[in-house]
Amino acid sequence: MAYTGDLFVPVDRTADAPLSVQIAASVRAAVLGGALGPGDTLPSTRTLAANLEVSRGVVVTAYEQLIGEGFATGRRGGGTVIAVRPDLTAARRPPGAHRPAPDPPAAPHAVDLTPGRPATRLLDDAEWRSAWRRAVAEDLPSGPPDPLGLPALRRAVAVYLRRARGMEAVADDVIVTAGASDALALVTTALGAPGRVPRIVVEDPSYPAARRVLATAGAQVVLLPVDADGPRVADLAALSPAPDAVLLTPSHQYPLGGRMPVQERVDLLRWAAAEHVVVLEDDYDSEFRHRQRPLPAMASLPSDANVVLIGSWSKTLTPWLRCGWMVTRGTVGERLRAIRTALDSPVSGVQQAALAHFLSGGGLARHTARAQRYYNHRRSMVVSALGGRPGMTLGALDGGLHVVVHLRPGADAAALVRAAADRGVVVADLADYHDGPTASPGVVLGYGAPTDLELRDALAILCGLLDSAWSENR
Repeated sequence: MAYTGDLFVPVDRTADAPLSVQIAASVRAAVLGGALGPGDTLPSTRTLAANLEVSRGVVVTAYEQLIGEGFATGRRGGGTVIAVRPDLTAARRPPGAHRPAPDPPAAPHAVDLTPGRPATRLLDDAEWRSAWRRAVAEDLPSGPPDPLGLPALRRAVAVYLRRARGMEAVADDVIVTAGASDALALVTTALGAPGRVPRIVVEDPSYPAARRVLATAGAQVVLLPVDADGPRVADLAALSPAPDAVLLTPSHQYPLGGRMPVQERVDLLRWAAAEHVVVLEDDYDSEFRHRQRPLPAMASLPSDANVVLIGSWSKTLTPWLRCGWMVTRGTVGERLRAIRTALDSPVSGVQQAALAHFLSGGGLARHTARAQRYYNHRRSMVVSALGGRPGMTLGALDGGLHVVVHLRPGADAAALVRAAADRGVVVADLADYHDGPTASPGVVLGYGAPTDLELRDALAILCGLLDSAWSENR
């Protein structure tokens, strides 16, 4: 046993538990007992290893375990600190202090498993911070940024698309946007005219915010029921008159998770070219594939159709950036560039410079590779907990940051969502992604943002609720 500073860390070399497990358990107990609180710095791995007379690797393993569980956060140059965890609220008391009267029981800490939330803690690295420092240190221009986007960022996006999506894009094809919502609003404006309302087909189910943005921007939203593979060209061709545009998520249908087959993509582009329909390709979640390599972007396929590829860094990095891009050519591209120029850029020039440094320096590619491994692990946790349970099947497992739990016909998904919320777990009802009738009941849960500990506890609660519902309705 040994002290380190004022923290007591017992180590028993005769015990069966590995030393790293014992160290992690001691720190965990100190946090849960209130001896350590949010922001407290743990001893360096070298210091603690020397005090305990163990190898530094043992302490590193213990700290990594605590970071993975969400009890601590590693900060380059700032050591390892106890994480801010609202579910761990025990107040620390100095030795000899009287025990205060107990507080009323607090409401359980909610674990938010709503989909579309990435693990932003993965951005706590030197390259990310360096990119922002470089952007802030640069001399600020006296004029406004290019309304189409910082040239350096547009070049970096084009290089990324050539490498990651197989698309022959150049900087002049790229327009920087304030995220996907801004891109959709721009497209609606470009397709409209005084006294004319553009008709835009959207998948049903689909992302509710996209439908809301299109309608608010002045489009007539036309729903097209789809399965996981997206729309069928025969269903689109049956629409009369043909729409002005169709919004698709072919790489990872949201939320069902499938991907549009290559032949269906080719047929859709042929139909769009013949009917002069603009194809809006939302590149949602294309970076994260768990079991299959991504197909090329539709915008990269040979075609005479007008295709606008829309992407953002909301899921790859963080939605707080509110920054994205669109790639467009032809007459639609000319119209979009004219509108963007007239409206000016809504994205900070300093932010664009930071992103340009991050992309061109390889930071985004390395971050995406780390995130892919991280989300693979999270997906495995979900499959291990929920896979094979009676009365349900799992969908949307091939990519992305969420999974769909399809329930047996007649199941009450809304009741399950409410019961989970009462137990402190927030998930989404699959019906919320439909504007038309829901084909089958289900819930949608994201696994990107919570810590391993939060996800494990939330999955245990969901398993109990699912098993209970199955038993009651057999």
